[in-house]
Amino acid sequence: MAAGSTEPTEDEVEAALAALSEPERFRVAEQRVARFVPELQHILGQALREGGWFDEAHESQLRKVAGAADEEDRLAALRTLLAEETRLGMLVGVAVGWELGRELERRDDP
Repeated sequence: MAAGSTEPTEDEVEAALAALSEPERFRVAEQRVARFVPELQHILGQALREGGWFDEAHESQLRKVAGAADEEDRLAALRTLLAEETRLGMLVGVAVGWELGRELERRDDP
């Protein structure tokens, strides 16, 4: 981290992301968090609900997808909805993970 800063620099984040792209490194990280999946899943769901991402707008999109008359249109809309929800879940999940890391760092600091 930059001297005197508690936030990582852009270069530090890029280097960390590159390190995580190494298959063995990711497997180790995955094993490390596996036992915390239920708690993390609960926090992620709560953050998505509180953020308003799974409210009437979500239900409206589900109805729109389910109600598409043409099968190809329905499949295309479903693929789009799944991709958007995946991106959103990833974004919120990363934010949760980032904050978890910051919380753990605070506990390590005297």
